[in-house]
Parts: sequence; structure tokens; C-alpha cells
Amino acid sequence: MDHLIFENFSKHITLSDSEKSYVSSLLSEKNVLKKEVLLRQGQTCNKFFFVEKGSLQAFNINEDGKESTIMFALSDWWITDMDSFVNQTTSNLTIAALEDSKLIELDFANLQILYKELPVFERFFRILFQNAYIREQRRALYNISMTTEERYLQFVKKYPAMVEKITQKQIASYLGVTPEFLSSIKKKSAS
Repeated sequence: MDHLIFENFSKHITLSDSEKSYVSSLLSEKNVLKKEVLLRQGQTCNKFFFVEKGSLQAFNINEDGKESTIMFALSDWWITDMDSFVNQTTSNLTIAALEDSKLIELDFANLQILYKELPVFERFFRILFQNAYIREQRRALYNISMTTEERYLQFVKKYPAMVEKITQKQIASYLGVTPEFLSSIKKKSAS
């Protein structure tokens, strides 16, 4: 398996060819179509998804039917419902493809095997989880310390490739505003 995922692993750990072969045996490839749902809110999340190609969205739908985007994932990113995956509890998120995508899946049981058989993966996922926690802490701080316009400009600056792939409605959902409000902010910041 010669995939982008091994380049992703190599950012934090080194694997021999035999270890790569073993890891490959624990991963599965999945091609999904645009709008295909990988995890539905209310299910238990048993998969950690790595995006080889394409993009995904994780969102929550409240009792009033309002969609709130929690995260996106582009090529070379990981995505899951961390709470549901780690604790094997009911998911609060739906994960769906924003476009036709090629994914690598690592299921919960196989991650436990990796931790036992190749302890270096504890380091890899510790770093991955730390980085995710830092990103979410920054997002929370931005939400309480920045205006919506500042958060939008920060989003555009930090994730320019994502802005090209997602709709204004999805960006608004991520920022916690209506698409109309976001449109007025975009007009204001463009002038």
C-alpha cells in the first residue's frame, strides 16, 4: 500500500517496510460519493478516516434541524467523532463526503492492535490528538475574542484550499452565523 497515509505517518514516526506492510493489513480503502454519509448522528463511531483525496464534513443537527459544522477534512487530514470513537459511545456528529473522495479507514479494534503491536503508534496518535485539541482550543478562543469578520478572515487565511471546496453555507455553519450574515461580512471585507 503506497499511499499518502504513510507520508502522514512519517511526519511523526518511522516505520520499516515490514511494519508498513503490517499496518496496511489493518487499514481498508473506501471510495465514497459526494454527499455519502460515513457516520450518522446517533450511531457509535467505529472508524477513524484518513482523507487520501477529496473532502469531508463533520456536523451536528440540533432538535430544530439547524446544522452546525464542527470540522472539515481535506486530503492528508484525519477525521472522526473523537468522543464517540475513543469512548465507544453514541455519536453527536454526522460525517459526510463533500465531494467524491478516497479514504483510508482505521477501525477501533485495529487501532487497539496497532497500539499493542507497534507502540510507536501511541506516539503518532498522541501527537495527532494534541494537535486536534490545540486547534479546537484556538477555535474556542477565536469564538470568544474575535468578531465574526475576524474569524472569517482568519479561516480564509488559514484554510485557503478549503474555501475553494466548500460552500458559503458550510463556512457560515462552521462560523456559527447565517449565510446571509456571512455574505454581508464578505462584502464588507472586500471593500
